[in-house]
Amino acid sequence: MAEAAVSPTLDDSAARERVARVDALLEDVEGAIGAVPVDTAIELVQALLDLYGEGLARVVSHVAAHDADGSLAQAFAGDELVSHLLLLHGLHPVPVEARVRGALEEVRPYLESHGGDVELLGIEDGVVRLAMRGSCDGCASSAATLKLAIEDAIQRSAPDVVEVVADGAVAPAPAPLLQIEIADSWAPAGDLGELSAPVVRPVGGSEVLFVEIDGTRYAYRPACPSCGGSLADAGLDGDALACGCGARYDVRRAGRGIDAPERHLEPVPLLVGADGGVRVAVGAA
Repeated sequence: MAEAAVSPTLDDSAARERVARVDALLEDVEGAIGAVPVDTAIELVQALLDLYGEGLARVVSHVAAHDADGSLAQAFAGDELVSHLLLLHGLHPVPVEARVRGALEEVRPYLESHGGDVELLGIEDGVVRLAMRGSCDGCASSAATLKLAIEDAIQRSAPDVVEVVADGAVAPAPAPLLQIEIADSWAPAGDLGELSAPVVRPVGGSEVLFVEIDGTRYAYRPACPSCGGSLADAGLDGDALACGCGARYDVRRAGRGIDAPERHLEPVPLLVGADGGVRVAVGAA
């Protein structure tokens, strides 16, 4: 799991000297009358960063030596604050490619629900190159919401990534991933709790149908394309959402009609934030 074994950069004698220098700078700052000289403040901040970096390097080294199954390293990598501190000092135990791939796997169910997919082409000098696959039938806001979902997931898992770009089908241009406008109507959905059954909730002035399958949440407009009635009382049979009129729709596949493929539900873009909060783009359809 770890990119490489991490060894302390200072011996104990040098580390003690670094601590003594930090203490001396702190005394200078505390004893200063009026403004602290800029040079002193900068030196103190840099000395503290170096000292904490050395301490973190030793922690990572000890973990690597006693973490045969990688569970401790995984716990460190999974803690957002600790992960950012490790990145700051170049000590993150998970390679950037693995973190980017994990982010893409996290968002893949959402992409698939819109009939799309993404392929990682490579990472070079902090630039992630992607290729978008598939399309979103009947969803005009697909490009915008896919861009937001992918970039949000990558930034949370790999903030050290400098840029995310996609190879175009025509002559390459120095443009960022999917040059389109972002949906401007993202609204919080509130606490959805455990979605043991489909539920319709008002969000941002619109009714939205929420469904959960195997821990992944999906959102759709609640009107049945076959009968025009509400899906508020629809049942869930595996991946199929069943209306009282008999029509069935594949929840995982952008609400495609199972018995009548020409009829499909209208997906509502949905994102789950790092804090677990759910947002939907109610004005994106």
